[in-house]
Amino acid sequence: MKLISVNIALPREVEINGRPVSTGIYKLPAPGRVWLGRLGLAGDGQADLTVHGGEHQAAYSYPFEHYAHWQTVLGRDPFPCGTFGENFTISGLLEDDVCVGDILQIGSAVVQVTLPRLPCFKFGHKIGEPGILKEFLQSGRSGFYHRVLTGGEVGSGDPMAITHRDPAGISVRTALGLQRLGEGDAGLLRRALAIPTLAPLLRKDLEKRQRRQPRAELSRTPGGAEGGKVFRDIPCAHGQSPVLSRHTSLEPLWVW
Repeated sequence: MKLISVNIALPREVEINGRPVSTGIYKLPAPGRVWLGRLGLAGDGQADLTVHGGEHQAAYSYPFEHYAHWQTVLGRDPFPCGTFGENFTISGLLEDDVCVGDILQIGSAVVQVTLPRLPCFKFGHKIGEPGILKEFLQSGRSGFYHRVLTGGEVGSGDPMAITHRDPAGISVRTALGLQRLGEGDAGLLRRALAIPTLAPLLRKDLEKRQRRQPRAELSRTPGGAEGGKVFRDIPCAHGQSPVLSRHTSLEPLWVW
């Protein structure tokens, strides 16, 4: 596992659909080493602090392995690091491999994985594909946010290591399925809500789903095709058994 690039940007104003919008998504690789503190990287910032940033979204990692997929899908030349608005372009650690609650050493900093990233309209505008949000979400190639446990310096080329596996954790991909893709059953939802370090935003979404879904729906363990909907396996990390899940219609995406 490796940190390929550290990417930062301060908020700037762009025009989207004829109106000015402030955004910090235009990240660029930073030379040298950068200090990572409790609320993020030095020289980096977010525009709307009601939904971006904060303790549980202090930094955002995106796997470099996904770059080739999106270059092919969109028919583009190679993307530069930071294209997806990530602070850390990383390699060797995908959403199926890391769990919510896992602790990583990156450079001299220690961070904890908190939740998957949900795409917003500013991302679609940045890459010139305003209609990509649903496809991005459904692809499972979300990347993931971090909480900073110990501040430190990070830089391009730093090794990364998982120093602690949360025994109660669910993979980032599984968390995304529960949060926005209608996947998982009642048992998995209860397991996720029992994670002590669950980020408040993720907990709020999962509790909302638990309240909204009919009890019979949540208590049924999927076992095959039903009503024309498709069941499939969600890979889980750390020796977890695959969880059969059902695709349902997506909720509206967050508009940030």
